[in-house]
Amino acid sequence: MAFESLSDKLSAAFKKLRGKGRLSEADIKEAMREVRLALLEADVNYKVVKDFVKSVSERAVGADVMESLTPAQMVIKIVNEELISLMGGTTAKLNMSPKGMTVVMLCGLQGAGKTTNGAKLAALLKKQNNKRPLLVACDIYRPAAIKQLETVGGQLGIPVFQMGTEAPVKIATSAIEHAKRYGNDLVILDTAGRLHIDEQLMDELKRIKSAVSPDEILLVVDAMTGQDAVNAASAFDEALGITGVMLTKLDGDARGGAALSVRAVTGKPIKFSGTGEKLDAIEPFHPDRMASRILGMGDVLTLIEKAEQSLDEKKAQELAEKMRKNAFTLSDYYDQLLQLKSMGSINDIAGMLPGGAGKALQGAKLDEKMFSRIEAIILSMTPEERDNPSILNSSRKKRIAAGSGTQVVDINRLIKQYDMLKQLTRQLSKGKMPSFMGGGRGKRGMFGF
Repeated sequence: MAFESLSDKLSAAFKKLRGKGRLSEADIKEAMREVRLALLEADVNYKVVKDFVKSVSERAVGADVMESLTPAQMVIKIVNEELISLMGGTTAKLNMSPKGMTVVMLCGLQGAGKTTNGAKLAALLKKQNNKRPLLVACDIYRPAAIKQLETVGGQLGIPVFQMGTEAPVKIATSAIEHAKRYGNDLVILDTAGRLHIDEQLMDELKRIKSAVSPDEILLVVDAMTGQDAVNAASAFDEALGITGVMLTKLDGDARGGAALSVRAVTGKPIKFSGTGEKLDAIEPFHPDRMASRILGMGDVLTLIEKAEQSLDEKKAQELAEKMRKNAFTLSDYYDQLLQLKSMGSINDIAGMLPGGAGKALQGAKLDEKMFSRIEAIILSMTPEERDNPSILNSSRKKRIAAGSGTQVVDINRLIKQYDMLKQLTRQLSKGKMPSFMGGGRGKRGMFGF
């Protein structure tokens, strides 16, 4: 996950401060030196680092910190506030047209993820804002760009407008007319990129901007490109006057420098962040939540939002009632695993948990093959067998194994995990904590972590 190395280094610097009852200017200076090195190693722009450290130092050597009973906490609080300010201060919303159609133009270098993340953004706004989006294929140069947009649009149920290799300006203007006729109130233009910035690319983008007057010009930036992303952002902003940034690939092994630099260098807010390969892995960018994650304090609000989006409240209530009555079936067990999986990777969830809770889950993985086996096994059972696994004798297990492409040992393992969960439910209802919850040293836990 992005910022992991930076987060570890900052935590180490603050740990030294926590061991001291009072802080001297020398203590602050030493801590700020480590903060500066950590930011530079994360590929944050040098000028941004210099200004950031200066601002934190000036506040940290003030009376509030020196006279505080917990000076280390005050320093962390100051760093947190300055990080939030560095990334924009508040969550920036998309410029939506108050009435009529909103036109969003995406631009950026080739490989930044414009096509896929444009489709993700359309799906997000369709779901959260009840928009009727139209994706427009204005990239006529990259092989298979149109096909890619049609594929992701089809997977998300979003229409795509394309005119083959017609001039991009003509495609954009025709798409606006098409959207007016068919009632689309959000148009997202997927424009061409290059491996580097050139005059021809910028001229084309300027002509598209002039022709359709977009409400929003979002620069799509690959978080893994570091300083190159900041340089590109400056060039695009100078040529087009971008209104915001969409950071992609924040789930990768990115040092995070782009996120901390691009706002300070361009003055334009980061509005969205792509957090994974799944087509729902996009979210509004919250500077306060990101700062909290960088400092190892977690991001519980985003975790709650993910849970609300992924978990079915009605199903949860039905499940709670079944568990209370000890009527939990294998079908219910399977449903719960699917809902857990839909929340994203365990590493994503770990990054949102504060302190040691997140660290404990780092590196854990949900066994994807385990899900496939469980699904195949349960779907190969009769309804009676799912509701009452105790009737599964040797011959039934052999039949299920043959039907699911698994072995009897896999079925026995599933039944054991199911029985453990039922036992857990019974004991928790009586206020007891089962001994097997962690799965034992060197063994897997209940859900295949």
